[in-house]
Amino acid sequence: MAVHKLVLDDVFEEALYTLIAIHCTIEDYRLAYMLNKHLGISLVRKPLDLDYNKDKSTYSIFEWEDNKQLTTWSLVSNICKTHEAVPQNNQQSLFNTQEQITKTFNLIPEHKGVNYFLKIDNDNNFSKEAYILNSILNIPQVATAFSVDVNQLKSKDNLIFN
Repeated sequence: MAVHKLVLDDVFEEALYTLIAIHCTIEDYRLAYMLNKHLGISLVRKPLDLDYNKDKSTYSIFEWEDNKQLTTWSLVSNICKTHEAVPQNNQQSLFNTQEQITKTFNLIPEHKGVNYFLKIDNDNNFSKEAYILNSILNIPQVATAFSVDVNQLKSKDNLIFN
């Protein structure tokens, strides 16, 4: 009997994208506006946020599809803060106060200090990374920005948005 061997190297090819980490203290909509202004793109907030950990954490996402360059730009928040009420065991309190715990979740736990990620999906070789990085660094509200090596990330599955 003949042995058939299937080669699936091309089927499971890694997606080509550039990932830029952004440190800043401004809100997500303000950063999206500043990126639109400085990079000449049109990021728009998606109607639904990214939802991970079974409704425990949601991350805002802005997206723009450039049909001329066949490129998808995604700005996603890396930090999600949730407030949970602490159940009170003793009912002896004079005041009915309820304590809250703030929990912080990260989309990419390897980069906890990063506020936002800019993901640039492109099927072709993307050569404008240095220009984009310099344009982001020229935004006054951005403290720093740097390129992230996607192959070194353990949680790169969280960067699949579709």
